[in-house]
Amino acid sequence: MTVVGLAQEDLDELPIFPLPNVVLFPGALLPLHVFEPRYRALTRDVLRGRKLIGVPRLKPGFEASTEARPPLFDVCGVGMIIESNEHADGRFDITLRGLARVRILEEVPTERLYRQTRCEALEDLPSDPALTSAWQRKLNSLWALLAPHLPESVRDLRALTRGAEGAGAYADRLAASLVGDPESSQRLLVELDPAERLRLLVERLENVLDSVKPSAAAKRKDLN
Repeated sequence: MTVVGLAQEDLDELPIFPLPNVVLFPGALLPLHVFEPRYRALTRDVLRGRKLIGVPRLKPGFEASTEARPPLFDVCGVGMIIESNEHADGRFDITLRGLARVRILEEVPTERLYRQTRCEALEDLPSDPALTSAWQRKLNSLWALLAPHLPESVRDLRALTRGAEGAGAYADRLAASLVGDPESSQRLLVELDPAERLRLLVERLENVLDSVKPSAAAKRKDLN
């Protein structure tokens, strides 16, 4: 299985940059400051190749783990380095653009400082167009109510979703912009049905609206 910009050979020995509370969605941008020696080495290596890095979440409890390789969630995002700046002391500032979801099948033995994995690409399941359209309309209505309470950079729904092809990409853009809770983000990343991702986002927006001004929640009830 392949996705745009990603071939199976890219996934046979994919280097990974595990993080505790970050989920990389397809289409999203992720800036990273790279300072640990193993991830400096990873960055130098991938910049000489296809510039691809997997970003899996570490499972809760990793802080107390004595394992050299703490457990990971098996579904993660793969990103490509689109910007990089190396500092004089060897640190890097990089920006990843999310390309795809993948499932980690196994870790690949390596003598490198960083972990490498064998993965498979995950593609969205077919969805009922009428259902996805209904959830998108609901999201649009809720976003209009929530926008005044959001940071200015994410208020414009059309700007956030510009260029998103299909309901799955649309949902991913919103998830990356709005869903800050890592557990909710992981659930959205794992979900391969675009209609269900949209439903989960509607549920999330409704909860957020209920936590802000009562007037916004009251307007939401008028929509139902």
